[in-house]
Amino acid sequence: MPAETLLLYGMQDLVLRRSMIDESQSPIEVKRIERAKLEALLGVCETASCRRQAILAHFGERMAEPCGNCDTCLAPVETWDGTVAAQKAMSAVFRTNQRFGVGHLIDILLGANTEKMRRFGHSRLPTFGVGKEFGKPVWSSVFRQLIVQGAVEIDHDHFGAIKLTALGRDILHGKAAISFRRDRATRTATAAVAKKSERIELGKRDAQLFAMLKAERTYLAKSQNVPPYVIFQDDTFAAIAVAHPHSLAELERIPGIDRTKIDRYGMAILDVIAAFERPDDADETTDGDDQGAIDPDS
Repeated sequence: MPAETLLLYGMQDLVLRRSMIDESQSPIEVKRIERAKLEALLGVCETASCRRQAILAHFGERMAEPCGNCDTCLAPVETWDGTVAAQKAMSAVFRTNQRFGVGHLIDILLGANTEKMRRFGHSRLPTFGVGKEFGKPVWSSVFRQLIVQGAVEIDHDHFGAIKLTALGRDILHGKAAISFRRDRATRTATAAVAKKSERIELGKRDAQLFAMLKAERTYLAKSQNVPPYVIFQDDTFAAIAVAHPHSLAELERIPGIDRTKIDRYGMAILDVIAAFERPDDADETTDGDDQGAIDPDS
């Protein structure tokens, strides 16, 4: 006969279970495995796809079609396009040779200055600090949903290291897209990003500099074989185009630019600005009041 299952959970349950794991007398390796299992269970709770498919996937089984009976099949949840976020997360996995767990990977995305970061030199990675548009709770949700959707998997035999799957590699290389369940934390964070990325009005010459900066970013991205967003995001370039910094110190005061970015790309950006401002390149007939609409996401 048909049966119904009701699952109730909250963050307090997660905190309590984590506390029980941390305070247990089990060896460190066992604790890591238990934490990974807990994260996988929470990922099933947060999935935007068929729950039966998610549960079977956790045990290594595949179900071709959604069940049509669970709550997410009967009432699909609101989702958001997580492709870029997933690419950032999986780039951190790839560039650390798939040897680290979620906690350290999130620290890389947030640009955290931890002892572990310094020990492994991961602050020099192109992905260091590229995920500051979200906080730790959202990135934790992203990784959990990547796990439950089969884009990455947990290697329990190697201290909970995150590994890329074939699907994950396709997403990383732009051959596939992925969506995530939208929850309160994600909705708040994405709203903040949307506000940050509102259309920015630039003067005509500022818009020209903005275009030159994007061209330089494209060149740098291709030469380093990294996505353009790893170097600078468009809203940062818009701020540079308005400020016209002439020194590394002035450049570092621009939001979204830290010391790592300065060391890697500071002189290249200043060279673009200097080339733009050469007298022989200036447009003496430009009306400073002309306005051009620049969309940071274009």
